[in-house]
Amino acid sequence: MITVGFLGGALASVMDNETVRWGYFACGMGLGVAGVVVTRKGHRKQSTAEGKLAENIEAVETSLGNIVENITRLDEEKESISPYDFRHKVDELFLEEIARFVEARESIGHLFGLNAYGEVMTRFAAGERYLNRVWSASADGYVDEVNDYVGKAREQFTDSLERIRQLKATAQ
Repeated sequence: MITVGFLGGALASVMDNETVRWGYFACGMGLGVAGVVVTRKGHRKQSTAEGKLAENIEAVETSLGNIVENITRLDEEKESISPYDFRHKVDELFLEEIARFVEARESIGHLFGLNAYGEVMTRFAAGERYLNRVWSASADGYVDEVNDYVGKAREQFTDSLERIRQLKATAQ
């Protein structure tokens, strides 16, 4: 519906060099907009299904738990790891877990509200930025920054996990 509607509207606008066939154009655009509405409703219904929400919250907590476990271990072992190797460790330990968290994160807002979503995501985003800084500092060989930002990332991810656990405990 979306493609046919918008292509039809575009076709109606270029068929005549002098005037636009407004009736056809409006029909095409209306069909395209209706397609967008139907698609968004279907996506919203699918993403807010009760089973899907519970599954996603479990994925959020599990992935955050794995991230915290990995960053804690990395923070504890930082003296024995070459600063140049941290970027490889970050790629190895965090990419999959962060992707899994990001895929399921919208359920936080659906279950606990936008304020709670903002609280969790603010902490998570800060942790992710610090982790990106670890990666960059590792690539550039800045030992002190690597060590500092691993600890900062750990704090933010730990706070994010604690907030998710608080929200789940309050909801039950």
